[in-house]
Amino acid sequence: TGIKKPFTEVIKANIGDAHAMGQRPITFLRQVVALCTYPDLLDSPSFPEDAKNRARRILQGCGGNSLGSYSASQGVNCIREDVAAYIERRDGGVPADPDNIYLTTGASDGIAAILKLLVSGGGKTRTGVMIPIPQYPLYSAAISELDAIQVNYYLDEENCWALDVNELGRSLNEAKTYCNPKVLCIINPGNPTGQVQSRQCIEDVIHFAWEEKLFLLADEVYQDNVYSEGCQFHSFKKILYEMGPEYYNNVELASFHSTSKGYMGECGYRGGYMEVINLHPEIKGQLVKLLSVRLCPPVSGQAAMDIVVNPPVPEEESYVQFIKEKESVLNDLAKKAKLTEDLFNQVPGIHCNPLQGAMYAFPRIFIPSKAIEAAKGNKMAPDMFYCMKLLEETGICVVPGSGFGQREGSYHFRMTILPPVEKLKILLEKVKDFHIKFLEEYA
Repeated sequence: TGIKKPFTEVIKANIGDAHAMGQRPITFLRQVVALCTYPDLLDSPSFPEDAKNRARRILQGCGGNSLGSYSASQGVNCIREDVAAYIERRDGGVPADPDNIYLTTGASDGIAAILKLLVSGGGKTRTGVMIPIPQYPLYSAAISELDAIQVNYYLDEENCWALDVNELGRSLNEAKTYCNPKVLCIINPGNPTGQVQSRQCIEDVIHFAWEEKLFLLADEVYQDNVYSEGCQFHSFKKILYEMGPEYYNNVELASFHSTSKGYMGECGYRGGYMEVINLHPEIKGQLVKLLSVRLCPPVSGQAAMDIVVNPPVPEEESYVQFIKEKESVLNDLAKKAKLTEDLFNQVPGIHCNPLQGAMYAFPRIFIPSKAIEAAKGNKMAPDMFYCMKLLEETGICVVPGSGFGQREGSYHFRMTILPPVEKLKILLEKVKDFHIKFLEEYA
């Protein structure tokens, strides 16, 4: 220790951890969780009545009226009812059944559970799981842990990271020669890529899954994070229903949401849910059994999830403050998304697609051949070499694209847009100066 570094602090732009980066919690959510945790506060005049009503309702659903009890392994009943009501509102009246809702420890736990349920066979009959490249490494890790087969399909960088059904076809047909592809994962809005899928694209994907009898996994944890003009979040469930009974009675779909992202950023509570539809009743029984092994997701996380799906409504006293806080976070993120895209695209040798949603930039970086040689000498991937140098010289921590997967010969890094606007500007300027220097050094 004691070696002088050329920077004063490390900026962790490597992980989507909103509160760690200075984002303020949503007051109403924290009030309700506080009231649930310490019910004596229900007598306190410093808490609004609507927060107290939420807390009372949640506590009535808990054994012994305490967050300290185990809940049903599928989650607290009244919270699952609130989730179902939220999905119906979100999807314009498409019905949702609380019995198809499973509360989970963050979305990650639900995704891992569903994959565990779907993986079987050996050799050429081993389950193949189709994942987007670039992907969020939870997928590659879960697939490898289950000894399943990872099947890559590539997003189209030239076309703002769009998903192309022809590419799904190519990927599937190639995979059929060495495994049994059964599962198709979609991340929308994208992580690390930040694209928001068009309605047409989602229809094409659902049609493809229906035709090929694939189980659809829709990772929709960034559904509140949509920034670009002309972009809108469409849930897979809603589009599935609009495509008619031939589809919505047959396509198996699990979709995921979480307290960790959106405008809440409550990563530490580990709250999440999944909605699973068209699962065969016997398989459903096995899923409940599988989830029972871990008893239940954290009940405080379930309470936090409840507020995400059941926020204040216009006639309630907390509504005005809630909307103000929510919009402030989302407007801020939209500003930062545009700022990041614009600044990166001013740098020679960096290209960044529009950040339509989520909370990351995934710019493509040009790495000169001399730098690629230097990386080889250090037994490092070229983008890892770049990111390590960036960290050592600026204190900025980002993740190399090789951690997410990328087309052969292209290099990227993922960076969060979570730092406060002023800090983000400084960070982007530092990356720009570093990149220009890097290109000169290895020209």
